[in-house]
Amino acid sequence: TLSLTPMLSGQINEWTQIGIGLTLFGCLFIMLGIIMFFDKGLIAMGNLLFVAGIILIIGIQRTISFFTRRWKGGICFSGGFALVLIGWPITGMLVELFGFINLFGDFFPTLVVFLVNVPIIGPLFVPIQKMMSSRRRLPV
Repeated sequence: TLSLTPMLSGQINEWTQIGIGLTLFGCLFIMLGIIMFFDKGLIAMGNLLFVAGIILIIGIQRTISFFTRRWKGGICFSGGFALVLIGWPITGMLVELFGFINLFGDFFPTLVVFLVNVPIIGPLFVPIQKMMSSRRRLPV
């Protein structure tokens, strides 16, 4: 039987692979919706695929916990999605962007470190990494 959460041994099970695919397709649909002059159908489909992928990657309980723990980001992301559905795609995407930054902002440094190590595009992200690492951090 398959569980809805990834195994702790570092292996990626089938549900996680499907979740990664759904998340990537969700991002693709959102980008296509923006390119197609904020097509609300593509953006809405992208949002649904993105959230479904996140649920399959980390599980439904952790997804609910993630969106409710950072309540400002979760409300903005959900409100932006609702605005897209009622026909205000530009305003909805701006509100969603604010929610996305609030929800996933802690992940950006990890993403930049990963992108620096990608062979062809890595040098493009070195200045961003230096800018992020030059910020003064208080000792904890």
